[in-house]
Amino acid sequence: MALNTRKHPLGIPPPSEKDWPKEEEEDFFLLDPDRKRDVLPQMIDKLVMQVFESAMEIIGRREMLREAQKLEVQPKKCFPTAEFQVTERANCLAVSGKYIFVGLSTGLAAFSTCDFKDVCAWDAAKTEICAIHASDLGNEGHVLLAVDEMGLAWLFCFHKKSFLLVKILNEVEDISQRSPCVEVVLSRGGDYAGILLQDSTKAWLEIYQVPKESWLTEMEKNAGAAEELACSERRSSNKERPVSAIQSDVELDPPVLLLTVRPPKPITGTSFTGPLDALKAVDDGSMLGLGYNHLIKDSQWELQEAIFRSTYQEYLEAEGVIEEEIPRYATFHFLLPSQILMGPEMKVQTDIPVGIGVHWDGNHNFCMYLLNHSLKEKAAEKAAKKADSDVKPDVVWPCASPIACSAVSSCSRYLALAGEDATITIWDKHLGYPMSVTAILEERFIRSMHFLCDSAAASDETRGADPVYPIIQLLVLCTDSSFYLVKAPRAGKPSITLLADRPENPNLTVSAVMPVLAFPSAVLIFSWDGTVSLMNTDTSQAVYCFCTPPSHAVAPSWQPVFTMDSVNCCLLLRGDEHPQEDDSVQDKVTHSTIFLFDFNSYPLKEAFPKKPDLPLKPLQELQWIERCNIFLRDKFRSLPERQQVLLEMEDQEYWDCLQAKAAVMDSEREKVKADKKQ
Repeated sequence: MALNTRKHPLGIPPPSEKDWPKEEEEDFFLLDPDRKRDVLPQMIDKLVMQVFESAMEIIGRREMLREAQKLEVQPKKCFPTAEFQVTERANCLAVSGKYIFVGLSTGLAAFSTCDFKDVCAWDAAKTEICAIHASDLGNEGHVLLAVDEMGLAWLFCFHKKSFLLVKILNEVEDISQRSPCVEVVLSRGGDYAGILLQDSTKAWLEIYQVPKESWLTEMEKNAGAAEELACSERRSSNKERPVSAIQSDVELDPPVLLLTVRPPKPITGTSFTGPLDALKAVDDGSMLGLGYNHLIKDSQWELQEAIFRSTYQEYLEAEGVIEEEIPRYATFHFLLPSQILMGPEMKVQTDIPVGIGVHWDGNHNFCMYLLNHSLKEKAAEKAAKKADSDVKPDVVWPCASPIACSAVSSCSRYLALAGEDATITIWDKHLGYPMSVTAILEERFIRSMHFLCDSAAASDETRGADPVYPIIQLLVLCTDSSFYLVKAPRAGKPSITLLADRPENPNLTVSAVMPVLAFPSAVLIFSWDGTVSLMNTDTSQAVYCFCTPPSHAVAPSWQPVFTMDSVNCCLLLRGDEHPQEDDSVQDKVTHSTIFLFDFNSYPLKEAFPKKPDLPLKPLQELQWIERCNIFLRDKFRSLPERQQVLLEMEDQEYWDCLQAKAAVMDSEREKVKADKKQ
C-alpha cells in the first residue's frame, strides 16, 4: 500500500512586514470584537458603566424613599412657645425647681422658669462648663455638679439667686497628678454625688455624701447679708446682666467621701494552700463574689489556656488575640431601697438612695454597694489595715456575657441589663427575679436603653390595686439607629418589636433619645439633620415635629443641647442662628438661643390618649403558672419581718459556725505540724 510522504519537513515561512499590526491596532486584543469602534478600552468602559448603574440604583432608592415618605402621614409641626437669649455659647442645660441652669463657655448662668430672665451668673474661674447636673434641695436651695473642659468636677450650692462654690472634687496641688473626671451622676434629691476619674493607667469611682441639711441651715443664716451684697454689686455694676451674689465669708461643709470603687482585677491563680484558707478569707456567705477566693492554681489556668489556643489556633491567628486589660469606664446608678440590697430590719427612707449599681466595660458582673454607716465603718477598717484595699460589693449579679449598657426605672425598682450579645434582661429588684429575658436576633450592638413609663404605677404593693397584667416597656436603641420596643408583662411571655430599622439616609442617624414620662408611649428622637420628632411607640409613627424658626437650627445637630422639665412638661432646646454670608469669623457674635416647647400648648393628649386600666381577672380564669406566681408573691409579702430576721440569723449563725470549725481544724493542723517537727 503506497503512502504519500513528504521528503522534506514542513517549514514555517518568516513573517512579512505586511502582516505586522499597525500602530493604531496594537491594542486590538483589549477590545471586544463587537465594540471595535469604542474609544475607551473594554475594562475602563465596564467600570464606568458599573459606577453609572450603581449611581442610578442609589438615586432610584432615594426616589422610592421620598415617594414612601409622601404617602406616610407627615408629623405636625410645632414651633416654640417661648425663647430667651444666652450670652456666649450654651454647652449644657439643667432644670431644677424654678431655675434653668446653663453651662457656658466662661462659667454658669441661672434663669427663671417664670419669665426667663437672667437671675445670676458665675464666671470667677473663666472655665468652660461641658456638663451640668442639678437637684432641688428644698427651701430655695439647689445642688449643682458640673464638669469643665479640663475634667475638673465642680460642686456648687445655689441658694436664693446666688452661686457658692463648695469644692472642686478632684483638685490636687500638683497639676501633673490630676485625674480628669469623665462622668458625673447626681442622685435625685441631691443626697449623693458620684464622679468617675481616669488617669493614664487606671480608673476609679468616688461616691460623696452631700451635707445638704447643714448647707440649708448655714445659707439661711446668711440669707440677709447675701441679699444686701447682691444689691450693692448690682448697683456698682454697669452691666445689664446681674452678677453672682456670693458671700466670701460663707463656708459650707464639704462633701464626705463614702466609697471608692475600683474596677475588678483579672482573676489569677490561687494563693491559698487549701479550702480552709479560702473559707477564712470570705467575709460573708450571703452573696456571690467576684471569683477571687477560688482554688484554681496558675498551672491549671495555663493548661486550660494552652488547650484553648491549640484547639482554636486558626481562629486566633486570623482575628488576633486581645489581651485582657483592666476596664477604664464604668456605668453607675443610684438605687433606692429594695429587699435585694438590704434586709427588712434596716429602717430607711424610701426616697433616699441606699446604694449604687456599677458595671465596668468588658465585665460580666453588675455589682451593688451599700451607702449606709456600717459600710463606711467597714471601709474605714479595711483602709486602716491596707491603704489601697478595694471595697467588696454587697451584691453581685453575674451575667452570661459582658454588660454593654444598663438602665434603671424612675422608681429604681426595675433594672435592665443588655449584654454584648444583644441579650436584654429586665429585673424586678424588689423581688429579685427576672421579669423578661429576650434578645435581638439581628447582629446589632445595643447603644442605650430607656424605660418609657414611670414604673411606680406598676408596683405591686397591694394585690387589689395592681392589675394582673401590668406591662413594663423598654426602648432599645442600637448603634445603627434602629429602635426596638421590649414589653415585659408580669405574667406571660415578653415581646420585642422593631419600631424603626436602620435609616437609608445617613442624615437621619439618631444622635439622642429621651422618653417623655407624662406620656407613657412617647419618645423624643433627635437626628443628625437637626429634626426633633416625637414618636408614638404604639404606632411606630412620628406624630409631632418640634421645629426651630427658619433663622435658627439645632446646634450641634450631632450632639444637641437639650433638657426636659418634667414638672412643667417642657422641652428646652438650644438653637443657633444661621451664619450670614457677609459675617466674618472676627465679627461673629458668640451667643445662643434657648427655645422652649410647652407640651401643654399642643394637642398631645389627642395623639396619646390615656389607656384604660386593664380589668382584674378572677384567679379561676388565670393559667396555673400565673396563679402560682400570685400565690408566691402574696406569701412573700405576708411573711413577718420577725421570721425574715430569724432566717437571716440562722444563716449567719450557720456561717459563723462553719468558719469557727475551719479555724479549729486549721489550729489542729498547725499543732500536728508542730508535733511532727518535734
